[in-house]
Amino acid sequence: MSYYVAILDGGKDVWGVRLPDFRGCHGGGPTPDAAIADATSALREFAALMVADGEQIPRARRLDELGPDERPGHGESLVMIPLILDKGRAVKANISLDAGLLEAIDEEAKRRGLTRSAFLVSAAIDKIEGVGLTGGKLAEGGADDRTIGGFAEAAPDDKLHRRARTLKRR
Repeated sequence: MSYYVAILDGGKDVWGVRLPDFRGCHGGGPTPDAAIADATSALREFAALMVADGEQIPRARRLDELGPDERPGHGESLVMIPLILDKGRAVKANISLDAGLLEAIDEEAKRRGLTRSAFLVSAAIDKIEGVGLTGGKLAEGGADDRTIGGFAEAAPDDKLHRRARTLKRR
């Protein structure tokens, strides 16, 4: 699993997150947490479409590897967005849990209409993807990204347009 540098900006009830390593992949929401969660979901779907198109997932860069126009500007914050890519195959895992915790898991899974495995997978994804780490205010500069449905409005290539149309339906 990789964590990608992302930039959070906004105010009041309009927030956005852009991912410099994934041109055209953005998230947004009424709060910083909602924007980070949307960006995390958008990144997962965007990367899955890249894989389906036979494209390589970019290596996660460090902040010091970003170009000047890709770094956080005045009033923007640095966040880290995790990427979990499905491999398309289930594997068995033998884990040890306290008996009381296992009972609670089974009860909650049943209440939600899930299997134990589905519940644990969902809980793990929620825990991993909910780790957007916000930083402080950083250097001045920045970019103004206009978005539609969480993705860049002006996408220069056909694959990016298709990804944006596909993800806009989510």
